[in-house]
Amino acid sequence: MRQLEQIFRTAGVTGRLHAVDIDTGREVGLGADEPVVLASVFKVPLLVAFHRKAERGLLDPGERITVPAEGRPGGGTGLSAMLDEVTASLRDLAYLMISVSDNTSADALLARVGLDEVNAVLADLGLARTRVEHSCAELFTAMREDAGAADMAELSQMTTDPGVIARLRVLDPARTSRSTPRDMTRLLGLIWRDEAAGPESCSAVRRLMGLQVWPHRLASGFPYDDVAVSGKTGTLPTIRNEVGVIEYPDGGRYAIAVFTRSIGTAQNQPRADAAIGSAARVAVDHLRAPFVGTGTI
Repeated sequence: MRQLEQIFRTAGVTGRLHAVDIDTGREVGLGADEPVVLASVFKVPLLVAFHRKAERGLLDPGERITVPAEGRPGGGTGLSAMLDEVTASLRDLAYLMISVSDNTSADALLARVGLDEVNAVLADLGLARTRVEHSCAELFTAMREDAGAADMAELSQMTTDPGVIARLRVLDPARTSRSTPRDMTRLLGLIWRDEAAGPESCSAVRRLMGLQVWPHRLASGFPYDDVAVSGKTGTLPTIRNEVGVIEYPDGGRYAIAVFTRSIGTAQNQPRADAAIGSAARVAVDHLRAPFVGTGTI
């Protein structure tokens, strides 16, 4: 079957996907081992590293920190969109980082956890092709430098220009935070089997991923009250991603990672968003079908 390729082609994107039954290991994929840009999907390994560091007593999730109004990275959600200083616990910042993909909360956590710690956790978990290279603030600074933009408002206007898009280092997996679809489903499987950290920590990670508010990507493929979708999106110019776990009432659990890059440069990409849900549904249906093998759909 070439259903996945057709879904992505119709949406005007290139797509990379891996899906796996968490309990049986049955899998399907399209470009599952090709390098991809993580964008905000990096917040999942950061969350795991945060909880593992707390397990060792090196930080207190209840510690309250004050985030000043000045110097926040770009982003239209959470603290990044607020005007005043905010005091919150580290675990509440983790909630904002995952549920609404707040970049300011992510950078505050990354400052406490440490970039080297995140990458050490990835190495310890055997995710050799996954690496986090920078904070959200550093990512946006690189984008402004590459585009020649004075500020975020000008950057937003400029990133519809294909010439500007071609200059952005953050869209090149070799020069930004990166992974592969297979690495990401492996991480999700470890989280859902309580193997990425202690059981209490993995439960906390699952809870936050289940609170993500965005319904337009993975969740759009599973519009049923009795099917749970836990996920984390990632978005940059031309990039639309989501990784997550689909859980059925019969106990079936499926980790899936979908990474897309659009051919067009429009800021709004509803076809790309919808393609993530459609491709995920096709992949999971394939895994749930009786007597199905592995391979490429």
